[in-house]
Amino acid sequence: MPGQHDPSDPTAPPVLPPGLTTRPLRTSDARAVFELMAAQELEDIGEVAIEEADIVSDWAKPSHDVGARSIGVFDGDTLVAYAELMGADRADTSVLPSHRGRGIGTWLAHWLQELGRRLGSTVIGMPVPQGSPGDRLLEELGFRVRWTSWVLKLPEGARIPDRELPPGYVVRAAQAEELRAAHDVLEDAFLEWSVRGRESFEDFDAATRGRPGFEPWNLRVAVDAHGTVAGVSLVLVSDDGSTGYVDRLAVRRDQRNRGLAQALLVDSFAQARAHGTSTSELSTDSRTGALGLYERVGMVATSTWVNRGIDLTATTENAV
Repeated sequence: MPGQHDPSDPTAPPVLPPGLTTRPLRTSDARAVFELMAAQELEDIGEVAIEEADIVSDWAKPSHDVGARSIGVFDGDTLVAYAELMGADRADTSVLPSHRGRGIGTWLAHWLQELGRRLGSTVIGMPVPQGSPGDRLLEELGFRVRWTSWVLKLPEGARIPDRELPPGYVVRAAQAEELRAAHDVLEDAFLEWSVRGRESFEDFDAATRGRPGFEPWNLRVAVDAHGTVAGVSLVLVSDDGSTGYVDRLAVRRDQRNRGLAQALLVDSFAQARAHGTSTSELSTDSRTGALGLYERVGMVATSTWVNRGIDLTATTENAV
């Protein structure tokens, strides 16, 4: 799926097919981006995993400037492709299946690399279904696999075995005054293996409590006998109400190996079922080492994704 280049200059950057236009995205484009990504996922993995609320909550973060960090590709009034860069290295792209094979993906990959260089990023990467057209294209363009991730589901009718809590511990909904502590537990745990800047509490709050459909019961905490937050789970309900999925799960380092993660999983999925869901799922990746835990409690991997990244060299203005 090569990009279109000026035949007189094989080193020239790719260009878009004639008739397509581009502009930065706006927050009002969230629905169009969702529909675009949903069409691509349906084509590539046979189901839609993305939700409009995912996009809205990401774009609500105070640190993210969607207009400065995104591009939409339009065929007339229809959004047929997009790309954006969040933080230093997290990219997302999508091309409408009907518009594949025309060099749009190559153009977007080039655009993202140039944006990353201007912003001083040293690497950018993006998730793609393993073996998909996007995966093959990125491999051709020199993007390496940085890590692998899996979507896991609990088989119909199955339940995660209960895990008894240590004496004095309780799992319940987080209280308002515990939000900062919950954020700290999540960030401390995720930054043990994720190479990125620390997420601000303001970004966390905007993407969590500010997410469309969020209710206080969605944020679960395990607290010890002194009332200190020891573990956190963020469980959400899909837009159609059918699936409860754990978006984030973490246990404080000094509180591990006490069954808190399993207890939080049991609680999270039970709460989701009490709110009408019939399917339970989550995702994990190879950096966490948690795949075995989820498989041992009966969850089954249903799709595999890879994060492909590429190292960037600084532009002249950013070079030291």
